[in-house]
Amino acid sequence: MLKEILSSKNTLIKETKKLQQKKYRQQTQSYLLEGFHLIQEAKAADVILKEVFISQRGLREWSEWIEEKLTDYSLVSDEVLKTLASQPTPQGIIAVAEMPQEEKEDYAGAWLLLDNVQDPGNVGTMIRTADAAGFTGVILGKGSADLYNPKTLRSTQGSLYHLSVRVGDLTEVIPQFQQTGSLVLGTALDKEAKDYLNVEKMSDFALVMGNEGQGMTAELLALTDQNLYIPIKGQAESLNVAIAAGILMFHLLK
Repeated sequence: MLKEILSSKNTLIKETKKLQQKKYRQQTQSYLLEGFHLIQEAKAADVILKEVFISQRGLREWSEWIEEKLTDYSLVSDEVLKTLASQPTPQGIIAVAEMPQEEKEDYAGAWLLLDNVQDPGNVGTMIRTADAAGFTGVILGKGSADLYNPKTLRSTQGSLYHLSVRVGDLTEVIPQFQQTGSLVLGTALDKEAKDYLNVEKMSDFALVMGNEGQGMTAELLALTDQNLYIPIKGQAESLNVAIAAGILMFHLLK
């Protein structure tokens, strides 16, 4: 069914716009998806799309996909779409997606754990890289950027639909990995840390990456089985956390 909405003062649009704020996303268990690629990925992963808003431009560009995949959407003006978008020039399609229900996880395989990684771009990039490296899932610990922040979502490029992504208290999660026999590897520059190149590849483990400026918290470092470091050969003081995570993930996973 096609509806037409031409005013940004429309009640549905005003309610949808609230999803730009984290508290409303949590209240409604819904989030905004911007752009064709993310919406296409969500639809392919059977994510429930509660609303889809499409401009004339979107209708022109993706008419075949829209006709095949959508039975219900709203045709909106460019002004309305701009109201809902976080980007200055929206792509022509925005959807309201339902957050998934978290299922119990057995924590087998390779997992990336993020300790207070605050930049949404870093978090999204690490989810995307974990997907590319063949990881099972990512757990966002305390203080990490919101998964449903528009910048995080954009940076994942749809990878959040290809692996398990959840939020958890890492002080509780780490012992659960250890109980299943998985090694928990931290990242730190200390005398006990091991050069990552001297670590054997493995199939079942958790890798913890810390905050951009402060690294991992002392509380979590005390819980890990082994801490790793990446030797730096040039003059740079450190690596971006997402780059460091990528190096370690591709090296460690068997």
